[in-house]
Amino acid sequence: MWVQYHLPDRDRRNRNGAPDMNTTTDIWCGIDVGKSEHHACALDANGKKVFDKALPQDEQKLRELFSQLQQHGNVLVVVDQPNTIGALPLAVAQAVGCSLSYLPGLAMRRAAQLLPGNEKTDARDAYVIALTAQKMPDTLRAIDHSDETFATLKALAGFDEDITKDRTRSINRLRSLLLQIFPAPERVFVGTRLTNLLSLDLLIEFGGPTQLRAVGEAAIREWAHDTKHRKADKLISDVFAALSEQTVTVTGTAAIERIIPRVALHIQQLSQQRVETAHDVEALSEGSPLCAVLLSMPGVGIKTAEIIILTAGDMSTFPDAAHLASYAGIAPVTRQSGTSIHSTHQNRAGNKPLKNALFRSAFVAAYCDPESAEYYQRKIAQGKKHNAAIMCLARRRCDVIYAMVRTGCLYEPRHPSPTKQQQVSPTKGTVLRPEARLAA
Repeated sequence: MWVQYHLPDRDRRNRNGAPDMNTTTDIWCGIDVGKSEHHACALDANGKKVFDKALPQDEQKLRELFSQLQQHGNVLVVVDQPNTIGALPLAVAQAVGCSLSYLPGLAMRRAAQLLPGNEKTDARDAYVIALTAQKMPDTLRAIDHSDETFATLKALAGFDEDITKDRTRSINRLRSLLLQIFPAPERVFVGTRLTNLLSLDLLIEFGGPTQLRAVGEAAIREWAHDTKHRKADKLISDVFAALSEQTVTVTGTAAIERIIPRVALHIQQLSQQRVETAHDVEALSEGSPLCAVLLSMPGVGIKTAEIIILTAGDMSTFPDAAHLASYAGIAPVTRQSGTSIHSTHQNRAGNKPLKNALFRSAFVAAYCDPESAEYYQRKIAQGKKHNAAIMCLARRRCDVIYAMVRTGCLYEPRHPSPTKQQQVSPTKGTVLRPEARLAA
């Protein structure tokens, strides 16, 4: 008997997950959101404006607008920014029973180029959003504000991304400070050495290169032993060997060496925040059936599963795996014109976070999963380069991931003779496992 995770169904949507506007909508309300006020433009089925005014970032005014529009029938509210300044209009619209969608900024700009004139005003932007939603519903993206888990995961992912960027900037700043006054030790800290616990504690406790040299190698080794830092001998030896290569003191060294411990401490704090955020995401994912399904796939970890959930959800917005692959940008693009031009090439577009997640997942699987490794080597033998072979593997795995999520079944490697209790996925020879067990 099959044991499946049952994932929630959604209302009728277009291929991008937005509501099917051709059958459910009477009024299309485009909102160009702003910090203090928005501009709303609402169109009826004939394209006539039933509302075209600015309104403040105020719940009562927004509620009055949506209630007024609902007198004409079902209302679809479309914004160009679903987060931050656009969160309140969407929350109010949902509270009064309106449908929600999001028009990406690039799609809005391209649609605006099709209309006469080239002015840039809030009123025109709101009209472009409403008209595009009405005439080209496939350009819209879904917004699911009712899913608290999804919203929490999105907030944590955004916070983690900000921390990562800030940490990278701080690491580059620390390396720049070391290069300015003492280049040799900076070369010792190349790669992960600069961000491991011992290196950061060393710089926080003793400061810059000249202060380390003043303390002495013996005292540093004793400190590392007392603080129980592991594998410290090699790093300390390399640092003091580098310190012996320079005898002159660069102007401004004293001031920079007062800054170095502060930057190192900031990096350490940011690293700790990333660890805490990862624990929050992991705890949130433990109760998610969708995450459990994704984690059963070789090469898919918490971070990859998080990106897939945030960008593709439960896959119900895609008619088949080919649409998902096209959305991610891992399906080849065909160029054809009569009989003179006919070729395929790599897709440079697509959803970049999803594309990178599927590519990295395939890269890991090519080395840790026997079936993926076999497929990868077969593509290499056919003459494909490394990246092209990994992309082919990512496309193949996309079919399996789509089938797993849509059926709620966990992954199981291919068997020589599949039993009747097993179900074959759209990918040839790949079997989905019925039991609810995570891969080791």
